[in-house]
Amino acid sequence: MSVLLYRIGRFAFTRRWWLVGGWAAVLAALTGLLLAFPVHVSNEVRIDGTPSQQVIDELAAAMPEAAGGQGMVAFRAPDGTRLDEGPGRQALVAAVDGVYRCPHVIDPRRVLAAELAKGPDSALLRATAAVAGASGGPAPGGPALLPADGRPVPGVLVSADGSVALLQFQFDVQTYELPAGTVARTLDAARAPVSGLGIRVLPGASMIEIPELAGAGEITGLAVAAIVLVITLGSVLAAGLPLIIALTGVALGVGGAFALSHVLEMHSLSAVLALMLGLAVGIDYALFIVNRERRLILGEGLDAREATARAVGTAGTAVFFAGSTVVIALAGLLVVGITLFTTMALVAAATVAIAVLAAVTLLPALLGLLGERVCSARVRAKPRTTGPKAARRPGRLVRHRHLALACALVIPAVLALPALDMKLGLPSGASYHSGTAQRQSFDAVSRAFSPGYNGPLTVVARNTVPGEAIPPEALGRVAAALRAMPGAVSVSLTGTNGRGDTAILSVIPAGGPNDEETRQLVQTLRDRAGLLERQDGVSLGTTGFTALALDVSARIAAALPVYLATVFGLSLLVLLLVFRSLVVPVKATVGFLLSVAATLGVTTAVFQWGWLRGLLGLDATAPVLSLLPIVVTGVLYGLAMDYQVFLVSSIREARVHGETGHRAITSGFATAGRVVTAAAIIMISVFAGFAFNADPMVVQVGFALAVGILVDAFLVRMTLVPAVLAIVGERAWWIPRRLDRVLPRLDLEGDRLLGRLRGERPSGAQAPVPADHP
Repeated sequence: MSVLLYRIGRFAFTRRWWLVGGWAAVLAALTGLLLAFPVHVSNEVRIDGTPSQQVIDELAAAMPEAAGGQGMVAFRAPDGTRLDEGPGRQALVAAVDGVYRCPHVIDPRRVLAAELAKGPDSALLRATAAVAGASGGPAPGGPALLPADGRPVPGVLVSADGSVALLQFQFDVQTYELPAGTVARTLDAARAPVSGLGIRVLPGASMIEIPELAGAGEITGLAVAAIVLVITLGSVLAAGLPLIIALTGVALGVGGAFALSHVLEMHSLSAVLALMLGLAVGIDYALFIVNRERRLILGEGLDAREATARAVGTAGTAVFFAGSTVVIALAGLLVVGITLFTTMALVAAATVAIAVLAAVTLLPALLGLLGERVCSARVRAKPRTTGPKAARRPGRLVRHRHLALACALVIPAVLALPALDMKLGLPSGASYHSGTAQRQSFDAVSRAFSPGYNGPLTVVARNTVPGEAIPPEALGRVAAALRAMPGAVSVSLTGTNGRGDTAILSVIPAGGPNDEETRQLVQTLRDRAGLLERQDGVSLGTTGFTALALDVSARIAAALPVYLATVFGLSLLVLLLVFRSLVVPVKATVGFLLSVAATLGVTTAVFQWGWLRGLLGLDATAPVLSLLPIVVTGVLYGLAMDYQVFLVSSIREARVHGETGHRAITSGFATAGRVVTAAAIIMISVFAGFAFNADPMVVQVGFALAVGILVDAFLVRMTLVPAVLAIVGERAWWIPRRLDRVLPRLDLEGDRLLGRLRGERPSGAQAPVPADHP
């Protein structure tokens, strides 16, 4: 591998304009595709095979008109005014009319008019009356808004004090399938009639068309990364190369995913995860190679061409296998069998693979453009006397190895304790920052009506006799039973299909979407569904925000053991091939488990318990994102193995090149530690920038990955690893002879490359490659 990458690096340096032009052409072609095809990104969490998703799919087949995305807008009057009288009432009626006239918004007034024209024989009206009578009449909180002609406006509720009105409506397709600008135009139609009266229009959490993928926080993270690069490399020109590689990688990875989003369903978290990883690993991988090239120039006196080729051949080999562990960890998500994770894994893995390809092809071409200028005159003139100083910390770790091991085990274990109380869920309006419209809408609706109006449960009733309409009296008995369940505030009929054999009931819970009371109500609804079916001949299926969150958590919990076994098995095999050791891969995996446990514990303490939440600008607690444990496990495993490969391969390289025992640990650690520290700080900065995103899901993922890298890089890889290697000694590198003979030699240390170079050149013409990583 090292010989092949050496040749690639030399070719790219020599044919630099061809390589740069080729990458530029690919970027230009992708830009054309993005201009030709619209981007479709959604926030929908679809988990096939769960009870909630099955109900949604059955409803889409029986009532296609009810399968579109949900919209919710709250109107809040200025203090001391009302929305149900005077100018406020007229403006509100006009705003509702404007929304219902927007493209792709279903107008329930037409359905109501058609049913009224049928007279008393209307099945929908009789069913509505039966449900309303059986469930105790209209829901508390205020009357339906009445315009001048006396007819009610469907989908509108006004609070008892008239300060808040709630409009719930439906699009004819899912929100992410709407043409660009549809949601914005719908909100503009709601704002226009009420703007002159000071009435605020607050869209709910579902009214987000394209989530924000990057903002001020992410830009700040990149700025910190740039500063670290300049400090580490000592040159602005050299520091710019890792940024170019990272941005090129994410442009192709995320841009390619966007180009395919009109064919494949793309969740916003898939794009954000690819963006996070692409930036982080792209910068790190390029940093390792550039750092190695500069050390070869400054330490060995090689010219830029030869130093670049050798850097790609040695550090590039470590980059290749480090990237392979990340791709393996992400690809392991495919065994979970969840479409959301499959797309997420493929997009992120492709972005990482592109980052590796850019690091070993585009980067040496860019180094060819810089030539000898990659090392400034000031850096060349600076005496290189940092060797003994760099060995102080690893020397202390080796001397106090038992204390270092104890700290590296105890601190993550303590940080992991809050994870024992971890509760999983999906983000609701309450999860947004207080300054956002989504959070203000959630709070206004909660105060004016009840928290349950922010997350109503949808119960789909179907006649057990296919094709026959549900008798109104049977539907009324079902509604009465639902209303009597603990935690239910009201039950209403929201629609039936043409045959009348399928009906949709909206159940308003007393608690909010993530409250335990609402979770218990979902369980009760499902537990009693069988009894109601036997009594009334009506089958019931429950879906909605809370039901979906419960099902997602259960499905992921069931899939996690399979995923862990798959990823650990494949990654242990890769580490066995790389290090030719049994102890090192096992130690790496145990350390990773500590990192994940600590990450989940800190995330639980911050988001669920509310500890130190002010640092992130949070003012409310929320459950841990249901997707987070498996996403963090996959991503963090791959990134942790990155540092494992870079650090331990440096120690092994020192050992292969003649140093033994503790000296190999201190030497290898000294040469790799500085750049690994810089790489970890860069990755933490990139992830931490996403912790200030507007999307609650992105906030939790960015925060968790930043904490995970902090714990893994500094407590596990740079403390636990050298301590264990010092305690175990030479046994750390033991491998059965028979296994050693059958395993292929990957030449991570560059011995085969060095041997070839020595054979091709006069004796003494080249010094050995220095044992740094990189």
